[in-house]
Amino acid sequence: MTDNELAFASASRLSAMLEAHEVSSLELTELFLERIGRINPQINAYLTVSADVAVAQAKEADTLIARGDRRGPLHGVPISLKDLTVTRGIRTTRGSLVYKDWVPDEDDIVTERLRAAGAVFLGKTNTPEFGHRGTTENRLSEPCRNPWDLSRTTGGSSGGAAAALVAGLCAVATGSDGGGSIRIPASFCGVYGIKPTQGRVPAPYAGSGGWRPFSQGGPMARTVRDACTLFQVLAGVDPRDPMALSEAPPDFVASCRPDASELRIAWSPDLGYAAVDGEVRRIAEEAAHAFEALGANVEAVEMHFDGDSVLDTFQTVWQSDHVANYGALLPDRRDELDPVFLAQLEEAAAWPAGKLSLALRELELHRSRMMEAMRGYDLLLTPTLAVPAFPVGSAPEAISGRGVSPLWGYTPFTYPFNMTGNPAASIPCGFTASGLPVGLHIVGRHREETTVILASAAFEETKPWRDARPAIS
Repeated sequence: MTDNELAFASASRLSAMLEAHEVSSLELTELFLERIGRINPQINAYLTVSADVAVAQAKEADTLIARGDRRGPLHGVPISLKDLTVTRGIRTTRGSLVYKDWVPDEDDIVTERLRAAGAVFLGKTNTPEFGHRGTTENRLSEPCRNPWDLSRTTGGSSGGAAAALVAGLCAVATGSDGGGSIRIPASFCGVYGIKPTQGRVPAPYAGSGGWRPFSQGGPMARTVRDACTLFQVLAGVDPRDPMALSEAPPDFVASCRPDASELRIAWSPDLGYAAVDGEVRRIAEEAAHAFEALGANVEAVEMHFDGDSVLDTFQTVWQSDHVANYGALLPDRRDELDPVFLAQLEEAAAWPAGKLSLALRELELHRSRMMEAMRGYDLLLTPTLAVPAFPVGSAPEAISGRGVSPLWGYTPFTYPFNMTGNPAASIPCGFTASGLPVGLHIVGRHREETTVILASAAFEETKPWRDARPAIS
C-alpha cells in the first residue's frame, strides 16, 4: 500500500495489518505525524501534537505485538483525542487560554480506557472553549478549517476531530456531544459520528461544579465499523460516574452488519419547526427513502414541536451548567475567555433560580413528547443540519428566508436529542452542487444504539463515502 492508502485505510484494516505484522505501529505513527506536520498548518485540526508520546507508545505496542501480547483491535492504532479529554502528560487546553499551559497529572475515564487498549495518542484536536458552541474557533489559534473548502467551518465542538479524519491525519477520533458536537462536524466534514445514549460512556465528576446533563462522549470515524470498534472501548459501567448506565454495553461491533430489513422508520424534514436549506432537505430526503430499497418501512410523519420553547429550555439548562462548572472564572479570568462564552456565563449567572426550575420541568415534558412522537418507530430520520458548511465566522442568520439564531439556527435537529438522551448518529449521505458534504441524522430509541448501527451499516454499504477525499488530503 502507498502511504496515502495507509493514511486512509480503515482502522479495522490497519488493526489486521498490525496483527499480521504487515506494518508496525511505529511506521503508521510516523506516517500520520508526517502528514500532520504537512497538512495541519492549513486546517488547524490539532491544537497539540504529542509526537514524543506517540512514538513511545508505538514502540511499546510493537514490542508487545511481536511477542503475541496484543491488547485488542486498537492496540498500536494511531488515534486523536478531542482537547476536552484530560490526558496525563499531554497538554490539555480545553480550547481556552485559561488552560493553555495545563499538562494534567491524571487521565479522565476515556483516556484511561484508550491507554489500557493500547491506542497511540497522536495529539489533541481543536475545540471551541469548553465546547460551548457548534463551530471550532477559540483564542488559542486560528479557526479550524474544513478540508473540503478551507474558507468554511468544520462545525464543532469536535471540529478538529472531524477535520483530522477527513484529511487522513488519524485513523479514528474521540469526540463529545453536548448539543450536537459530534454530529455537527461529522455532517459538515463528511464522516461518521454517533452520540450514544446519555450515560453510555461514563465521564468523571470529581472536581466538576455541574453535572453535564446533555454531554456524552462518543466515537468519530471514516467507517461505521471503525466507530463501533472505538465505541466498544469507550462504553461501559464506571462507579465514578453516578449518571452512567448501570448495565454492560451490548456488542456494538457484532451489530455492525448491514441489515435494515423490517425497520419501522419515521422521516421528518423539520421536526415541525426548523428552517432548512432546500438542497440539504432534498439530499437528506432521498437518503431517507433509500432505506425502502433496503427493506425498511419509511413513513413521512408530521411533528409539532415548539422550536422556540425547545431552544430556550436547552439554552437555560446548558448555560446554567456552564456557570456551575466555570462561573468561578468570572471575577479574575474574564479577560481570557471567549467573548461569546463570557456573555453566556454572565447571562446565566444573572438568571433567577426559578428560570432553571421551569426549564427542568419543560425538559421532562420535551422528553415525554419526543417519546410519544417516536412511538411505533424503531428510528427517526432527519437532516443532521439545516445547511451545508458555511464560511468561517459567518453562521447564517436566515435560512430559506426565515430568521434564525446564528448560534443554534443551523443545528435545530441535534440538541433536542441531547435533551432526551436518545442515541443519534450522523452519516454522510451526499454532496451539494458546490461539493460540500451533507449528513443524514439517524435517531434511535433509548439504549438502542445497535439499531442505529444496523441502519448505519446498511446505508453505508449502498451509499459508500469512504473513497471520497478532499483535495488537500
